[in-house]
Amino acid sequence: MNSQNTYYKTFTVLAVLLLVCFFLNISLGSVSIPFKSVFSSLFGSTENKIWQTIIIDFRLPKAITAILVGSGLGISGLLMQTLFRNPLAGPFVLGISSGASLGVSLVILGSSLFGGLLAGSIMSNWSIVIAASLGSFLVLLAVLAMSSRVRDTMAILIIGLMFGSITAAVVSVLSYFSSAEQLQQYIFWGFGSLSNLSWKEILIFFGIYAIGIVISVFSIKSLNSLLLGDNYAKSLGLNLKQSRLLIIIATSLIAGTITAFAGPIAFIGLAIPHLTRQIFKTTNHKILLPAVFLFGAIVMLICDSIAQIPGSDYTLPINAITALVGAPVVIWLLVRQRKMMF
Repeated sequence: MNSQNTYYKTFTVLAVLLLVCFFLNISLGSVSIPFKSVFSSLFGSTENKIWQTIIIDFRLPKAITAILVGSGLGISGLLMQTLFRNPLAGPFVLGISSGASLGVSLVILGSSLFGGLLAGSIMSNWSIVIAASLGSFLVLLAVLAMSSRVRDTMAILIIGLMFGSITAAVVSVLSYFSSAEQLQQYIFWGFGSLSNLSWKEILIFFGIYAIGIVISVFSIKSLNSLLLGDNYAKSLGLNLKQSRLLIIIATSLIAGTITAFAGPIAFIGLAIPHLTRQIFKTTNHKILLPAVFLFGAIVMLICDSIAQIPGSDYTLPINAITALVGAPVVIWLLVRQRKMMF
């Protein structure tokens, strides 16, 4: 009972902290807007229509994207670390990010090899999203096809890493034949961004993301069983092949969609599950899944607020901020705890 009360209190604190970070993220930016006007824009209207446009059309979509990206990457990382029972596994370990990168590179860098066929679509945001989605989907199909032929979970991990290496090699070849302008555009995509999505794109993003989250919730029992080993999971009547397939699909839907819409954002998927385990002192996914959701969203909102450099016209790459801010915190926490829970 005491542990349950502790969990309830911790979840309440995290929920409040998430709201605070959400409103803080919306309040900060290159244009200084009073908090009262921010609140009025969200729940009514403000006299300054320019401020309201900035809040509703730019800052609010970006904050919602940060929540989806942070929570999604955290949950994807948790699923992969549990499936492979490997603390170094992350949401992109199956080569999903590499597949998305290959799709984007074909659109941005491929015009040098394929002539003008792709040149007209380079600047289209939807072309980047579609290319990244197709790339990650094709890699997913390849991994699923291979996973149906192997029984060892670690073999799937190695297959995913090999597909990542193959796609990275193809991207390198495309980069070699590309112009400086094309390379710059591809590098900027690789930095990751939370601020380029319209409300229509967020709706599509959320729809696919929600399917992955629902599958993850239904996989909680399987995840808890897998922690005890494949043989013990089988003794509990768990269908390992089906459970493994569902976990891979959930991770691919979430991580692939995030990469397609926001770019390859590192660190969050690897570190947030460890951070959550250290604080909650449990391996029960019924507790870890919502906790990782909250932690991932909070950390991403904080990182995005820092990346904006409030009061400045500059915005730092979100990829750099997630590592610079989060990595020292995780290192400090692991040193302080002296061991890693897994």
